[in-house]
Amino acid sequence: MDIVGISQKEQDAIFRVVAAILHLGNVDFAKGEESDSSILKDEESKFRLQMTADLLMCDPHALEDTLCKRVMITPEEIIKRSLDPNGAAVSRDGLAKTIYSRLFDWLVEKINLSIGQDPSSKCLIGILDIYGFESFKTNSFEQFCINFTNEKLQQHSNQHVFKMEQEEYTKEEIDWSYIEFVDNQDILDLIEKKPGGIIALLDEACMFPKSNHETFSQKLYQTFKDHRRFIKPKLTRSDFTIVHYAGEVRYQSDQFLDKNKDYVVAEHQNLLSSSSCPFVAGLFPSLSDEGAKSSKFSSIGSRFKLQLQQLMDTLNSTEPHYIRCVKPNNFLKPAIFENINVLQQLRSGGVLETVRIKCAGYPIHRTFDDFLNRFGRLAPEVFEGNYEEEVACKKILEKMGLTDYQIGKTKVFLRAGQMAELDAQRASILGISAKVIQKHIRTHITRKMFVKKRKASIHIQSFWRGELARKFYKLMKREIATVIIQRDLRRHLTRKAYIRIKLSTVVLQTGLRSMVARIEFRCRVRTKAAIVIQANWRCHRAFSDYKKLKKASIILQFRWKVRIAKRELSKQKMEAIKAASPVIREPSHSNIDAEKIETLTMEVKNLKALLRAEKQRADECERKYVEAQITSEERRKKLEETERLVHQLQDSFNREACYLCLDLRACYLLKCEIERNFPRDERGMQKILEALK
Repeated sequence: MDIVGISQKEQDAIFRVVAAILHLGNVDFAKGEESDSSILKDEESKFRLQMTADLLMCDPHALEDTLCKRVMITPEEIIKRSLDPNGAAVSRDGLAKTIYSRLFDWLVEKINLSIGQDPSSKCLIGILDIYGFESFKTNSFEQFCINFTNEKLQQHSNQHVFKMEQEEYTKEEIDWSYIEFVDNQDILDLIEKKPGGIIALLDEACMFPKSNHETFSQKLYQTFKDHRRFIKPKLTRSDFTIVHYAGEVRYQSDQFLDKNKDYVVAEHQNLLSSSSCPFVAGLFPSLSDEGAKSSKFSSIGSRFKLQLQQLMDTLNSTEPHYIRCVKPNNFLKPAIFENINVLQQLRSGGVLETVRIKCAGYPIHRTFDDFLNRFGRLAPEVFEGNYEEEVACKKILEKMGLTDYQIGKTKVFLRAGQMAELDAQRASILGISAKVIQKHIRTHITRKMFVKKRKASIHIQSFWRGELARKFYKLMKREIATVIIQRDLRRHLTRKAYIRIKLSTVVLQTGLRSMVARIEFRCRVRTKAAIVIQANWRCHRAFSDYKKLKKASIILQFRWKVRIAKRELSKQKMEAIKAASPVIREPSHSNIDAEKIETLTMEVKNLKALLRAEKQRADECERKYVEAQITSEERRKKLEETERLVHQLQDSFNREACYLCLDLRACYLLKCEIERNFPRDERGMQKILEALK
């Protein structure tokens, strides 16, 4: 549904409506307190009704009233009467069918809109797929409608084929006689004619409340007792048989009236149009009062006949092409053909009748140009003279001895079998011509093969002579190559031994030089590290001495300055006491003493601030000393790690030098063994090669 453009909200609403229809079908009714009333049968039915109302989003009590009661509008008043259980069940089924029908129509319209159908288009390409006539053990109203449709389509097919033939003959202006074909118009009149057709009588029976299938069947028996297409079976009161185009079909009219009824109850319409679900309310748009009063009875048969007539109008306005499908067997298996079944399908589908109509006239039509192109070889002389196409076609037909054909304005019309005779003559002439062509082609192919074989033999001889010369040259070249290989191999082995000894010597020298360099580097590293340690230690010791001296000098200066300040203060106090007499002779001296005291107080404060600054410097120097000590410790650890790695590298080098000395000794012993066991000549070289392999 997503593909055809139905939204998720609409899909949920569709599922709600389908679920409501299923729940509604499970609602049962029982007899009420009054004789003609009905109520819900049990708790299960009440639950189903409640679920239906919830899904349709309507009032459950109103839904129950619409199912169990019916409103009758009279000119004087509105009467509400109760329905018996059977009437309530019919009302329930009618409501379910109506909801399902509205939902189906909505889906069809939605799909047509989503596939982009253009209603204003003047061109139309349509496919009408229908199986064919149906005749089962039990045939009801559905088979009646399907067979009615097939009768209509069969009549259209017969008329179309005959009309095409007639138009073709008239257009070409040939002599032809009227072709008889089976016309099924009497069957169509029996079914759809007004006012006495079967559909009209069925609608009339549905409009009367007390009518049933037996009264409907009796009405059919009385109306069509003399009709040649209508048969009343024996020992039955409701069945009837119609002689269709494809054969006799017996119908059971038990469900005809129920299946033909198609009217919407006003109470159902009003209930669902007031639903709080927008989708359900959209399926049942509210009708105006005038529309509700003017609503008339409609039936499935009438609507089906109207839709079928619209389909026939569409077919008549287009150019139809028929494709007849034949079911080979009833087992649905390949390579199995039931002759009787296939023949019955061909007969009921009108294929045999169409073939008969075609064969009754001139089934083969060929234009002059096509006819001459295909059968001109039967009379080559017609191409030598300057004949018209029509005259040339006549000469070919006269030469072949054919009669009862027709020459139109642009086409040649042949009877059945004449085309086969012409094709046989054409095939004979083409066969003779093919033999002549084959003779010359075979001669050409044989000569071509002979020339090809002669050239091939010459090429083969030349090739083998060259092959022998190449082999002799290759043998000579191989001998020379052997001598060169021996020389190069001896040189290669000697050079390889020399290069190996040289490489071993270079490696040994490199190892020894590396060992000496590493020892020297280790001594330098140790010396440098010792110098760094000594420098750091001397720096630390000098800095520590300087710090102690500086701290002691600062303390000494501070104490000395404090002592001087105290002496000065005591002197000033003594002078102030001496100056303090009963008679103050010089008041200006007291002011001078106050100023001196204030000056001394300021100096004391400055000395205290200087002392604090000196303490901060001492603390900073102490912190830097600690950091220097930590750094010196880390460097010492790195020096120890470096010495450890140097020792490891020295050990590794000593081991490699030992292995190298062993390899050199082995190579020297191998060389001595080769010189002692293999002489320096050609046989010695061969022995060396075998030993190496």
